[in-house]
Amino acid sequence: MLSGIRVISFTHFLQGPSASQFLADLGAEVIKVEPPTGAFERSWSGPDAYLDGTSVFFLLGNRNQQSFSIDLKAPGARRVLTDLLASADVLIESFRPGAMDRLGLGYNDVAAINPRLIYCSLSGYGSDGPYVDRPGQDVLLQAVSGLAAATGRGGVSPTPVGASIVDQHGATLGALGILAALHGRERTGRGMKVESNLLNAALDLQIEPFAYYLNGFRGERSESGVSSRFYKAPYGVFPTADGFVCLSLNSLATLEKLFGDPWFGGVSETDSYARREEVNRRIVGHLREIPTAEWFARCEAVKVWYAPVNGYEEVVVDPQVLHNESILAFEHPEAGHVEVLAHPITYDGRRPGIRSVPQALGASTRSVLGSLSYTEAEIDELVAEGVILDGAH
Repeated sequence: MLSGIRVISFTHFLQGPSASQFLADLGAEVIKVEPPTGAFERSWSGPDAYLDGTSVFFLLGNRNQQSFSIDLKAPGARRVLTDLLASADVLIESFRPGAMDRLGLGYNDVAAINPRLIYCSLSGYGSDGPYVDRPGQDVLLQAVSGLAAATGRGGVSPTPVGASIVDQHGATLGALGILAALHGRERTGRGMKVESNLLNAALDLQIEPFAYYLNGFRGERSESGVSSRFYKAPYGVFPTADGFVCLSLNSLATLEKLFGDPWFGGVSETDSYARREEVNRRIVGHLREIPTAEWFARCEAVKVWYAPVNGYEEVVVDPQVLHNESILAFEHPEAGHVEVLAHPITYDGRRPGIRSVPQALGASTRSVLGSLSYTEAEIDELVAEGVILDGAH
């Protein structure tokens, strides 16, 4: 769908590479610009997860992209970058605010080279403001945005979510902004600057509870089985005799049927939020009596909204996950067999696949320059001068 769109990606960590990968999955030609030492994610992986020396963190966010390695500070780099940007439709960058300007690659500099370019900046807090120099990292944004304080049971410490959800949502918003700007360019013929940041992404993830707060509702985290400050019981994860079950948004009449307990009928629906701790304690008292599998059968029988509480070992064999083909496997020349999450959207019932595995550093430097009409002799000279790294040779 994005065939013919050239994207120049100055990105590292997760927010930027993942946004670039969304576009690459959709067919855009994404050229990942890396220093001769490689992007950060090549040499870092959360739990030191490497497959034969290759970072899993790198493998999960850099498929379908070309690695172009250049020393941005080398004297001969300017001409190469000018030619590259003149050929592009999109530039996406995730450096700290001001870094691209210092390299002569800020929006005004690049727009002068290519007025049709969509320029997307992804940052922690935005391109200016009192937090502009703060480090922007997922768990820090979960903390500052209120997300960690809203998560977990009452009486325990604020609880960060168990995944880099802010980074990934920031990537999604960045890709959305780029697509909107490309659509707008079809009408105006002009490029524009698009900005997304992790703070906005973290707040956007809380669109519902934050709106309740802004409009006067002050909820507290539940001390029992409710994971949210803003919902009636039952809403959350509850223990059974041998495990856990998740219950959500069931009426008290439904709970009366499930448990065969007339106590629930004595609580009015209008009081179910104020009395949610009583309701939760009553639910736990019943659930602890019977094993999880039996509760699943009973929930099905009375149409209770429920779900198993899966660990990853259950998720990877979940029949719906398998049916949806949510896991993408490929063979990598260094890492061997790799499995990552696939593109999350289907188009005419199909997910975009993998056209190229995450590349070795500088693997496409020579071919990209060839597309800009550089001769082999000119490319060899740039390699000899240390301006570029030719990882294909």
